[in-house]
Amino acid sequence: MSEQATLEASVIEVESHVATAGWDQAARLYALVPTAELLAREPHLAEALGLDPAQERDGLTPIEQDTQQLPAAALEDFLSTVVWPADVVGCVAAVERVVLPPEADTDLPDDPGQAAEYAAEHPQRQEVRLVAGVTRSGAAYCALRMRAHDEAQSVVSGPDLVPSLIELLRTTLEEQPAR
Repeated sequence: MSEQATLEASVIEVESHVATAGWDQAARLYALVPTAELLAREPHLAEALGLDPAQERDGLTPIEQDTQQLPAAALEDFLSTVVWPADVVGCVAAVERVVLPPEADTDLPDDPGQAAEYAAEHPQRQEVRLVAGVTRSGAAYCALRMRAHDEAQSVVSGPDLVPSLIELLRTTLEEQPAR
């Protein structure tokens, strides 16, 4: 399986997992590690999960990080502080947002607090869950679920649905200069 296809499967898996908990969730962050390497280091996991390590050569396993207390609005700031170790080959973030139609931009207040209030009260607002993932080698994939169409078959996905979140995630995987 190609790296892009493996990432796509991981993003869809995370989106589906997050959806089972419903809406109004805190932002979530996942490290992606090669499943084969994880099972080699932790052989008891294969047995506990009913996996055959020989069959798990290409997969990625999402490992949720402890961000449950992170407000969704603070995800972008938090990501600027994240640096993954070398054995993490990618990452996925899930966050809920309110989106407005493009014509609403002209009336959007400059003050962040007033802008949030404006968006929350706008009659054409849409609540969405964005799930985006990237790998160190450059693959990217996103999934978007609208609260108004909260069914698995209505999830929209593609490699560049949320370019700003993709770029933030990529910065967490960049090599850090030696100190």
